[in-house]
Amino acid sequence: MQYQIVRQGRFLSRPNRFIARVELDGAEETVHVKNTGRCRELLVPGATVYLAEGENPNRKTRYDLIAVEKGSLLVNMDSQATNKVFGEWAAAGQFRPGLTLLRPETVWGNSRFDFYWEDSAGHKGFVEVKGVTLEDHGHARFPDAPTLRGVKHLEELVRCHEEGYGAAVCFVLQMGGMTDFAPNDLTHPAFGDALRRAAARGVEVLAMECAVTPDSLAIAAPVPVRL
Repeated sequence: MQYQIVRQGRFLSRPNRFIARVELDGAEETVHVKNTGRCRELLVPGATVYLAEGENPNRKTRYDLIAVEKGSLLVNMDSQATNKVFGEWAAAGQFRPGLTLLRPETVWGNSRFDFYWEDSAGHKGFVEVKGVTLEDHGHARFPDAPTLRGVKHLEELVRCHEEGYGAAVCFVLQMGGMTDFAPNDLTHPAFGDALRRAAARGVEVLAMECAVTPDSLAIAAPVPVRL
């Protein structure tokens, strides 16, 4: 996916999870943060950030904060981007051969999954996409905060698989150059346990790192999953 107009700024502070204060061209600008996660290791005072200009002239903030430099690592932190890049990747034939349908936001049971798919062989399935921005010495981790919703999605994927559907969770690493991916058991052990149970019961676990630039994001390659 491609952003249209991107500006570079300097992060100052984050008064709440929805907005940040950024220095842009020597002036302070209030911007929308497109990620409600904690991102404490990313949004530190003085960090170089990248802002995409919004398309709605009537909105309160002119820019969205979409990416940040963490040392030499560029991390996209737009939580809406991961479903878009997964959709582009899957539509290009990289997820399932012979894909005939990829429908976003589909309800099944008590959950709304990110994608429902069908292929030319008659197979059907569901995919839940999780964006990953947490990095520790080249290792990607999820989540960066407890996520009961994430645990519920994994349990529902197990039920999907038991009823004959394909079931997968795809962790989209919003950065490149990662050694591997693993659940962040220190932050939320229940999610790690749920992920291991889901994998043992047939849910496919994918981790795909991205090629990231200040104005683009695209799925590039798989990385090993360590459960």
